[in-house]
Amino acid sequence: MKFHGFIGPLLAVAVPLLLFEFLRSWSELDLEMNHPRGHFYVVSSVALLATFIALLAGVAGSRLRNIEVSCLALAFISLAELFTVHGFSTPGLVMNPSSLTGISAQLSVMLCALWLALSSLSSDHPVIVRLSSWKNFLVPVWTAVLGCFAILGILVPDVVNLIPWNRNPLKALVTVITIALNLIAMYRYYQSYRYSRFPLQVSIVYSSALLVAAQIIMVSGKAWMLSWWLYHYLLLTSMLVMLVGLVLQYASKKSIAAAMKSLFTQDPIERITNSISPSVKALVLATETKDSYTAGHNFRVTMYALRLAEAMLAKPEQLRALAQGAIVHDVGKINVPDSILNKPGRLTEEERAVIELHPVKGYELCRSLGFMKDELDIIRHHHERWDGTGYPDRLEKEQIPLLARIVAVADVYDALTSNRSYRQARTHAEVIAFLMEHKGTQFDPNCVDAWAALCERDPQAYQYPAAMIREGGMPAAVASSGRIAL
Repeated sequence: MKFHGFIGPLLAVAVPLLLFEFLRSWSELDLEMNHPRGHFYVVSSVALLATFIALLAGVAGSRLRNIEVSCLALAFISLAELFTVHGFSTPGLVMNPSSLTGISAQLSVMLCALWLALSSLSSDHPVIVRLSSWKNFLVPVWTAVLGCFAILGILVPDVVNLIPWNRNPLKALVTVITIALNLIAMYRYYQSYRYSRFPLQVSIVYSSALLVAAQIIMVSGKAWMLSWWLYHYLLLTSMLVMLVGLVLQYASKKSIAAAMKSLFTQDPIERITNSISPSVKALVLATETKDSYTAGHNFRVTMYALRLAEAMLAKPEQLRALAQGAIVHDVGKINVPDSILNKPGRLTEEERAVIELHPVKGYELCRSLGFMKDELDIIRHHHERWDGTGYPDRLEKEQIPLLARIVAVADVYDALTSNRSYRQARTHAEVIAFLMEHKGTQFDPNCVDAWAALCERDPQAYQYPAAMIREGGMPAAVASSGRIAL
């Protein structure tokens, strides 16, 4: 599924609306198609697909105890239940004509958009925190409430007339709210997609775009005209797009629960392991085979660098490149002899020269494997110095790529706070003092200041990686990825 910024989703909104306006303006083409049975079949198909998606997400949410996954399930539960009411209230099929038909359709899309927008919020958002206190009851209670509404609406259709949903200004307000909620979901899932490239994220973006077009046509079209039928098929397409995303997400993780967990995880270790490719994981495993310290070091440096980059407002694409590049920034050390790599004493000039070749060796290896420029810049330039005295290319100041400058700070911070065979680890305060002392000479001053401020503001930024990734240890998500020949 190709995805280039917002061009694709915008076309998913614009093309159906242009077709709708074209049909409405050409009366010879906009034929009246009064087919209650056909309407029921199309609506039932949408409801069944939404139910299937809701079941998959609901089961995954209950296993993971993840409120965001539950919100995703509730989006499609809402669409399924209320669109079922829309189908049963088809005029001239089971029930007499009533306003229930239009109202149930509008509410189904609005509530679906509401829960999609909520599912896109971070787990520490106040609304999500409040919903989390209801996580064990949210899905069954909401399902029951909608079920009661559905039964009441079918048995007593006129009850919906108590609220003038089908008349302005409420009708216009519902439309504006629905569009706004879908745009929130589109934007936030697109931002997540830029970082992790998960297929379900882009499916939600396109699905929400189709819901926007469907909502506009729903409130603007004339019942039973060909142009009016468009919104039904847009909703059907929206569900199919979601289903494709689920299938692709499942294919990458081999279970719905794992697919959903990777999509909504807030754990920094899982964020890294979910965003790096199998070939990168294999390279990490190769470094662990060579030197267990280097593997744990690479992983800690990546976590520090990601937090620092986020604090410096890096773009999602930069964060993804950072995860891919920092995790293998020392991969060139697999070519360094063990006698030099683990030497307890001071290195000779010849041994130092061998060590200083590792950025170039790693760069050449990863270039041959198809790594992108941003990742290659990290691997090659993380030992450059702000004053131009680093290696291998003696770049200085802004000549050094920003991501490499960020990794340089994270790299030295981890190296100095880790125990090695030839020295004891320094304390956090000592290393921060070292970084401050050498900013403007060895390090980018902005990076050092941002890291110091982040650590003071949120100590977990440096405490969590040290606690979770012990010397020589690697997460199972990386260790299970397999080997490659080097």
